[in-house]
Amino acid sequence: MAGQKQQSKNGSGAGGESQFKILADNRQARFNYELLDRYEAGLVLTGTEVKAARTGRINLQDAFAEVENGEAWLINAHFSPYTHGNRYNHEPVRKRKMLLHRGEIDKIYCKTRDKGFTLVPTRVFLKDGLVKCELALARGKKHHDKRESEKKREQEAEARAAVGRRAKGS
Repeated sequence: MAGQKQQSKNGSGAGGESQFKILADNRQARFNYELLDRYEAGLVLTGTEVKAARTGRINLQDAFAEVENGEAWLINAHFSPYTHGNRYNHEPVRKRKMLLHRGEIDKIYCKTRDKGFTLVPTRVFLKDGLVKCELALARGKKHHDKRESEKKREQEAEARAAVGRRAKGS
């Protein structure tokens, strides 16, 4: 899915379109968590981090986000060092500040503290030249929930294969 481009839904011509280029996707999050509310947040990055992100060298597998002192932070996201960077290259794993509206931060803080939700980054993408992160408010799945979703995915794949075989046969 990396490198995929999507166009906005509004379909307006000049200047009204925004394009998305997915830089990193956290597929494991969909398997391990039940994803509920989604938020789009900007990331505060250094120059070499942006250059590394544009080449798609991001790993979100162990990453999570949290609200601390009224600010949202992305933790454990791995941005590989930029290959042409010099001695001022960035650290691969560090806390990165996320840009959200105050109301969103307060809402997230209340839900993660009171109800046991966690904040998981689902993907990092480029939108109008800016690096953004999609966050999801998530609840962890139990082992039997994971098996159930895996069984459902297998059934859907079998159904698609059967439809494909039937279409070829006629």
